[in-house]
Amino acid sequence: MNLLVDFCQWLNDLPPSQTLAESEWAFPIVESVHVLALGLVAGTVALVDLRVLGLALGDIRLTAVARRLLPLTWGGFAVMALTGGALFASEAVKLSHNPLFLLKLVLLLLAGLNAWVFHATVYRRVAVWEQAPVAPAQARVAAITSLATWTAIIIAGRFIAYVH
Repeated sequence: MNLLVDFCQWLNDLPPSQTLAESEWAFPIVESVHVLALGLVAGTVALVDLRVLGLALGDIRLTAVARRLLPLTWGGFAVMALTGGALFASEAVKLSHNPLFLLKLVLLLLAGLNAWVFHATVYRRVAVWEQAPVAPAQARVAAITSLATWTAIIIAGRFIAYVH
């Protein structure tokens, strides 16, 4: 545990971390970009999930929806990860003890695992089922899990500031 605290303190002490933490403008700007990127990621993921569930974009093939949205999702994720890393570095010691921050990290890992399992399994056979009126149960479970996980990530992230 000491190694983690030492690492977090080292991050906190980096000049860019201190500048971000102490700036009247930089922190809120970086945080705003982080939230906007999160909105892009969650929004594009939700559209794909809702398409899998048959609740949106039913007249467009799932592969077409995914092909159009996946680059936006990955771009948003890159921005979200960079800004999130910077925000973490500026408050690393404090956040390393915050249970909601730790929950958010676990939920992000679960969201990634869920997406990986979906793409490694049922999505490999998407050509067989994407025009069916109802997606296979495994695809629907993955979509519901994704929607729930991203909702929980957003809620946990919002509450980080209020739990110490």
